[in-house]
Amino acid sequence: MKTYTFVFFGIAGSGKGTQGALLEKFLKEGKLTEDIIYIAPGAEYRKLVDNGGYTGQIIKRTSEKGFLQPDFLTTSLFTNILISNMTANMSFIADGYPRTISQSESFEKAMNFYERSDIHVIYIEVSKEEAVKRMKVRARADDTDEGIETRFDEYVKNVLPSMKYFEGKPGYTLHTINGEQTVDQVHADIIKTLGM
Repeated sequence: MKTYTFVFFGIAGSGKGTQGALLEKFLKEGKLTEDIIYIAPGAEYRKLVDNGGYTGQIIKRTSEKGFLQPDFLTTSLFTNILISNMTANMSFIADGYPRTISQSESFEKAMNFYERSDIHVIYIEVSKEEAVKRMKVRARADDTDEGIETRFDEYVKNVLPSMKYFEGKPGYTLHTINGEQTVDQVHADIIKTLGM
C-alpha cells in the first residue's frame, strides 16, 4: 500500500479544511493507504483557547487581531503530533502548516528526517473577495473586518511565500486548484490532478 504526504495551502475561507477532510475520507474509503493522520495546527490552537489557560489567552488575542501565531508554537504543535503518531507506513495531510518560510524550512527538515520524498502541495486558490464573503458567512469569533484584513495581509506576506518555497524543489509537486467551484467540483479536481 502507498504512503502519501499532502500539504494544503489556501487563504482562510478557501475551503482547505473541508477539502483536506474529503481527501482523508477518499483515501480511507478506497483503502488506498494503510493509515492516515490529519494535522491541523489551527484546530490545536482552538483547543488551547477553549482550555482557557495562559497560552490559550495569548493565542486568542493574537488570533482575534488576525495575526499568525509565532513559528515556535506552530512548529511545536505540528512536530509533536508527528512525533507521537508517525509510523513508517502512515500517510498524512497537513492543513495550515507551514505558513511562513521558517516553518517551510522546518517542514522540509522533518520530511527529510522521516524520509518522505513524494510530497503533494495542494493550493486552493480563491480571490480575496470570495474568501472574505465566505469568512463573513461562517462567522467565527476572529472573523471581524479588521481581523480578516490583517489575515489577508499576513497571507500575502507570509503564507504565499511559504508555499512558493517548495516550487521546483525535488520531491515536491505543486498543484493549483480553482477553489471558486462547488465543494464537489474542487474535490473532483484534486483527485484528478493527483491521478487517483
